Amino acid sequence: MKKYKWIIILLNLVLLLVYFNYSVAEKETLLKDGQHVLLKLAPVDPRSLMQGDYMSLRYDISRNIDAEKIPKRGYCVVTLDTKGIAQAVRFQKDPTPLKAGEHLIKYTSPNQWSINIGAESFFFQEGHAEKYEKAAYGGIRTDKNGNSLLVGLYDEQLKQIK
Repeated sequence: MKKYKWIIILLNLVLLLVYFNYSVAEKETLLKDGQHVLLKLAPVDPRSLMQGDYMSLRYDISRNIDAEKIPKRGYCVVTLDTKGIAQAVRFQKDPTPLKAGEHLIKYTSPNQWSINIGAESFFFQEGHAEKYEKAAYGGIRTDKNGNSLLVGLYDEQLKQIK
């Protein structure tokens, strides 16, 4: 019985490592090949004593929506203007229908006032808050399945803040 216990533990460890490496590879692929999208930011309070310096992000596409009329989970369909700035077109439960020039961003709606796309916090080094106060856009990379990953904050001139 002792022998089987160690085999089961080792098998679980191998499965965990495979899953972890797959997840990392998926994110790296999204960073490399994903569509770059800029989302206009809406104002929100940016401090946390427990987590250090960070900016809590709220996107303009999540303002003025009636979350009771959209699914709890779904996709925000956006189009990009010539500068790469996203404009919300509609919210839908499934990834289809999707017209040419439209992109998907997965979201969840935790309450009736907002939606989350999974990139609601941007952490930065302590003492650099003033640099990020000028942030006007959140830059994300999206894939064809609507997965998104925050890649940085951008100012009014669409330059990444570093």
